[in-house]
Amino acid sequence: MESLASHGAIVHTCARTSSDVDSAVREWTARGWRVSGAVCDVSDAASRASLVADASRRFGGRVDILVSNVGFNIRKPTVDFTEAEYAALMNTNLASAFELCKAFHPLLAASGDASVVFNSSVASLVSMQSGAIYAMSKAATNILTKYLACEWAKDRIRVNAVAPWYIATPLAQQVLSDPEYARAVLDATPAGRVGEPREVGDATAFLCMPASSYVTGQILAVDGGFSVNGWKPPGRKRSKL
Repeated sequence: MESLASHGAIVHTCARTSSDVDSAVREWTARGWRVSGAVCDVSDAASRASLVADASRRFGGRVDILVSNVGFNIRKPTVDFTEAEYAALMNTNLASAFELCKAFHPLLAASGDASVVFNSSVASLVSMQSGAIYAMSKAATNILTKYLACEWAKDRIRVNAVAPWYIATPLAQQVLSDPEYARAVLDATPAGRVGEPREVGDATAFLCMPASSYVTGQILAVDGGFSVNGWKPPGRKRSKL
C-alpha cells in the first residue's frame, strides 16, 4: 500500500483490528499520502460486504485498483493437518480473495481501466517448506489470476499476481530466526538476501500503472531468483546425478 500511495494513489486499506488500521493510517497520512482505512476480516462474508459498500461510497461507485493481500500459514507435515486447519487456510487464502473479486467487479468495471493484483507466493511455483495446503491455496490463486484476466478483459480489467519468496517481515522472521534455516534460504537465493517489503510493493504498484497496460494474466515472481534456482532443505544434501 505504501508504494501505491507514494505514487499518488488514493488508498483505502483494511485490517482485522482497529489498532492496526489506525496505526497505518496515522503513519501514512503524516507522510502526506491520501489514505483511509476500515476494520475488515476478509474471510467473513458480512465484513467483506461492508468493505465493498464503504469503498463504493468513498470512491463514487468506481475502483481503479484492487490489491488482494490476504494470507496466513500453518506449517506442519501434510498428514498432520486437521480438517479445520485445511478449511481455515483455504477459506482465508483463496475463498476470501475469490469472493472479494466478485464483489468488487462492478466497481472495477465502472473504472474502464482497472487492475487487480493478488499476493501469491513462490510456494505456488516450486516445492519448498511452506506446507502443502498453503501452496495449494496460492497455486489456485495463480489459476484464478489467469482465468479472470481472460474473462474480465472485455471489462478492461487487468488481473495479475506477485509471488514473493522470503520477505523481511515479522511473519517471515518466525522461521528466519533459525540460523540453519536462514542460511538455507540465502543459499537458495541467487540474490543472496531476503527481499524487502517495498520491493513487493513496488512490483505491485508497477502492475497497477499504465506502464504495465499490456500485462495481464501473469504471475510475477519477486524472489531474488529463487524460483529458477531450486530449494535444498537445511541439513539435507542434494543428490548428485
